[in-house]
Amino acid sequence: MSDSSERVDPALAAGNRRQLAGYAATHFRWETSGPVATITLNRPERKNPLTFESYAELRDLFGQLKYATDVRAIVIAGEGGNFCSGGDVHEIIGPLVRLKAPELLMFTRMTGDLVKAMRACPQPVIAAVDGVCAGAGAIIAMSSDLRLGTARSKTAFLFNRVGLAGCDMGACAILPRLIGQGRASELLYTGRALGGEEGERWGFFNRLCAPEALLAEAGKLALDLAQGPSFANGITKTMLHQEWAMTIEQAIEAEAQAQAVCMMTEDFRRAYEAFVAKQKPTFEGD
Repeated sequence: MSDSSERVDPALAAGNRRQLAGYAATHFRWETSGPVATITLNRPERKNPLTFESYAELRDLFGQLKYATDVRAIVIAGEGGNFCSGGDVHEIIGPLVRLKAPELLMFTRMTGDLVKAMRACPQPVIAAVDGVCAGAGAIIAMSSDLRLGTARSKTAFLFNRVGLAGCDMGACAILPRLIGQGRASELLYTGRALGGEEGERWGFFNRLCAPEALLAEAGKLALDLAQGPSFANGITKTMLHQEWAMTIEQAIEAEAQAQAVCMMTEDFRRAYEAFVAKQKPTFEGD
């Protein structure tokens, strides 16, 4: 895979292009296979809960992915048959009870910044959801671009169960757009778990997989996307998010401008030449 930074002024590339295959994660597992990176939440003995440290590292890593040239798609999964049980009761929930307002706002802004960073990175993010997917874990799945689940998955936005509002980390904005206002209202008011088959019917999951095949299926989907026109895919992701706040007329004009930019890429030319030659195009993301 060629590195587009080779065709960019070195001084410009130095601050805006980076390789992340060698990233050494501290609070979760990070692995790359070609253009696909896999984030694995790996505290299986507690169903992979998040801590202050893992929140911050995830936020910062997704922020760095905006500049990555070697990662074109991301899978996020949990170890040991569960996705993520949310914020660690002992390491997050307990301390939060004792914090004052400025520190609490620091925490809630940090968690929201993780969702912002996931939405802002150009790579498609695929959540591979098995078993427990609760609280912040449900938010991470919700914030991904695509979701593969299993019949035994249980997704719960259980904030009201701990005396909090359902409006956490963008849930009241994003979840209704995925499954509809009425269904989102039910989950956010009751905190009940959404089963895998129900989640697929409601449109939360793109499809269900057998538990033993889930990670492989997510990886295959990620590789298919990574081998596509990654610059254009990044534009698609950007427009999917930005057009929420546009009128239809504004969206049509924004898409006209975005598509014209994509028509200037080498990948567009490669696709045409491959079509003429009756070959499959090899996209390079430029």
